[in-house]
Amino acid sequence: MASSSFLFTDTSPSSASRLLHLRHRHAVLPFVRTLRVGPTQFPTPLRFSLLTSPSRPPLLPLASLTTEASAKVIDGKSVAKQIRDEVTAEVSRMKEAIGVTPGLAVILIGDRKDSATYVRNKKKACDSVGIISLEANLPEDSTEQEVLNYISRFNDDPSVHGILVQLPLPKHMNEQTILNAVRIEKDVDGFHPLNIGRLAMRGREPLFVPCTPKGCIELLHRYGVPIKGKRAVVIGRSNIVGMPAALLLQREDATVTIVHSRTSNPEEITSQADIIISAVGQPNMVRGSWIKPGAVIIDVGINPVEDSNDSRGYRLVGDVCYEEASKVASAVTPVPGGVGPMTIAMLLQNTLISAKRIHNFE
Repeated sequence: MASSSFLFTDTSPSSASRLLHLRHRHAVLPFVRTLRVGPTQFPTPLRFSLLTSPSRPPLLPLASLTTEASAKVIDGKSVAKQIRDEVTAEVSRMKEAIGVTPGLAVILIGDRKDSATYVRNKKKACDSVGIISLEANLPEDSTEQEVLNYISRFNDDPSVHGILVQLPLPKHMNEQTILNAVRIEKDVDGFHPLNIGRLAMRGREPLFVPCTPKGCIELLHRYGVPIKGKRAVVIGRSNIVGMPAALLLQREDATVTIVHSRTSNPEEITSQADIIISAVGQPNMVRGSWIKPGAVIIDVGINPVEDSNDSRGYRLVGDVCYEEASKVASAVTPVPGGVGPMTIAMLLQNTLISAKRIHNFE
């Protein structure tokens, strides 16, 4: 097959937020404490348990949801709401049992409207589930040391169980230095190199998994999509989405290939996959011809394209051509409404996990 060429960009939540005033920033692993909840009601009593496999039933059977074509819709909004309800119940139980409420601190540097919008969305999400949210707003010209001072305070604050530094940072700051300063026990974004390193190693378990990749795998779990033994392709290799998503799939015993900007014949490789996770930030790049009949597609991309028929002058599309994919795939996430809502839901879940771990609460 002839070689295809295209441009890859990072479609991580931080870079997606640079495109428009929207942002979407976990994969149930054996180490992850997750709520075991049925699709309609909570069990009694509700507890976290360690899952070695996705034993709970899917939110909705894939066969019950259809698009106008043949593919089924993987509804991220519904799954995210279920997760938020689960977190709400556990936050309440924790507060009643030991008097502790999980707390999330967010550090925002500068006055980017997209970043400010996402921070507001995080605060609303925290409020909705009973998590305390703290916010540090620093001016654009703040020094690196001033940011590190805030991180140090939150590291030492027992009421803070998760710390998140909003990206992107001003150009004069070293992202690696800033992110590395967050204590690994409070790294609810999952970006600390020790967390990523543990994720990559067999027999090691990270304390947290990056939110967007975790949300991708969680969607597969909740919809009962088998991963073990399947061929999976991850399109994109960013530190925030592509690389950890590939590691998570590998942990689930999938055979994983990463397609990136230097890959020859990406179409041919992708067309062999049972599961596709695309995270490159290129609108409609993945065409129907790239997709194996019956494949399951998780589209992380969120790209604005001009549309004179839309009151905003643009509409949002994914990396995958949805209309074409719907005629070939067995299931696909919509954009918007797929992976996006899952990212904040996973952040809330990670914050709860952190609080429970720190306070040894089961």
